[in-house]
Amino acid sequence: MIQLINLKINGEEISVKEGTTVLEAAKKLNYNIPSLCYQEDLSIYGSCRICSVQIKGQPTLSIACGTEVSEGMEVITNSERVMDTRKSIFELLIANHQFDCELNCLTCSKAFSCELKKVAEAIGVDSLRYKFIDQPFEIDDTSKGVYREESKCISCGRCVRVCNEVQTVSVLTMANRGPQTKVSTFYDRGLGNVDCTQCGQCIKVCPTGAIHEVYHLNQVIHELRNPKKHVVVQIAPAVRVSIGELFGEKPGMNYEGQMVTALKKIGFDKVFDTNFTADLTIMEEGSEFIKRLETGENLPLITSCSPGWINYAELRQQDLLKNISTCKSPQQMFGALSKTYYAEQEKLKRENIVSVSIMPCTAKKFESKRSEMKDDVDFVLTTRELAKLIKSYSIDFLNLEITPFDAPFGISTGAAAIFGTSGGVMEAALRTAYEILTDETLDTIDFEMVRGLTGTKEATIKILDQEINVAIVSGLENAKQLLKNKEKYHFIEIMACPGGCLNGGGQPLHTDQEVLKKRMEGLYSIDEKRSIRRSHKNPAIQNIYEAFLINPLSEKSHELLHTSYKQR
Repeated sequence: MIQLINLKINGEEISVKEGTTVLEAAKKLNYNIPSLCYQEDLSIYGSCRICSVQIKGQPTLSIACGTEVSEGMEVITNSERVMDTRKSIFELLIANHQFDCELNCLTCSKAFSCELKKVAEAIGVDSLRYKFIDQPFEIDDTSKGVYREESKCISCGRCVRVCNEVQTVSVLTMANRGPQTKVSTFYDRGLGNVDCTQCGQCIKVCPTGAIHEVYHLNQVIHELRNPKKHVVVQIAPAVRVSIGELFGEKPGMNYEGQMVTALKKIGFDKVFDTNFTADLTIMEEGSEFIKRLETGENLPLITSCSPGWINYAELRQQDLLKNISTCKSPQQMFGALSKTYYAEQEKLKRENIVSVSIMPCTAKKFESKRSEMKDDVDFVLTTRELAKLIKSYSIDFLNLEITPFDAPFGISTGAAAIFGTSGGVMEAALRTAYEILTDETLDTIDFEMVRGLTGTKEATIKILDQEINVAIVSGLENAKQLLKNKEKYHFIEIMACPGGCLNGGGQPLHTDQEVLKKRMEGLYSIDEKRSIRRSHKNPAIQNIYEAFLINPLSEKSHELLHTSYKQR
């Protein structure tokens, strides 16, 4: 039986479940108590104390995020004492950090979504009484995907907790004490010199812009202005259902046609769809799965589309490298084809082609720089960087006309669109593998059992006389737990980011589950509306095999579309 607790907040009566915090109870009455270190779904840290409230009968103020309600409790969230205390705490916090917001707000990664600014407005800060405490700050630029600016860090611990609790990679920690407290890595070596997977989930929870992606934006603009360069760009599936958020639209709305128009206006020579090579990935990975299923070797097959997961495996789970698909990710397959097949078709020299990708992922920046990838992809822009690029060219994005993707990499299926959500790669692979193995057409191609934002999903699919056990997992802690019993599965899809690419480290800075749900629904809507929903039915894919690749797993395919992974 659920125990209800009765209390008053600012004189209003409310009943909530036992175990509810004051912060949560106040929200039910539409009192949004300001906070900085609190993050839903992470453990309570209580370091910032911005959420201090007054509780009748208690001599000191209490933190709303870490105080559970009790019967008869009376809480005041807006007394003079509470508001003065919050201001003082905020001013001291600012004084210990080199923000200079008036100068840097135009270039800060959180310029238009700054939680510090929102909190300052919420608690009525209109001036700062304390001078900045001068002290040295460091820049961590050791990583290919994630960049840290210590001067903007407020030691809220959110990045540490998401790394430790959600991803369990644990490369970030709180170091030192008192005013010298800071976020650091092992021996302060930098993210590029520790076991960081570059997933970027720390970026998603940082309230100040102390952590952001390594920017490629200026390099791309430089190449666009070079008349000797032929600049092509690909757009990942998850980007099209999230880019609108950065222009004030609701999540889940498909803006792929407007993105093509915008990128053409900016000066890209060709705008292609990563979904084309997502279909190609299914052809290669599906064939690889069928081959392994027939021989029984190196099962389960584990997907290789998520570079954050690949980084984790190379660093922490080297025993699984033989199980991981040898297929490159769709990003890298596109890069390889853009500088071979496309170059031949257009009679262009490889060195004159600049290949750019727009991804929801920060680990893609690292992936593109791997030596195995031969600089096939030159630059990676996140969804956030794309929005900055469009705005910097003064383009009225929401009112643009719709333009189709360019040939030859512009035709794709519904199966490719769902790559952007957890379970999408598995569903796309099952649609193709089932029909190839059985030589039958599926009556229903919607594999509902592999869908949803749940961290771990399992299903059994009967193909001919064999029951195929599959698992879908997102978030590295969930992956670690599932892989303890990997022998029971034939095929496993792993995405480093919780929910999949739609929640990647390069996406608009939301962690709300409703936002993720809308993005997911947007991708499935694209799939449902496509006339072709099976990767192996894509006529453009069939054409490139006939003209160039010959067959899935051919010598040419292995040369361009496959790779190997190693212990690091």
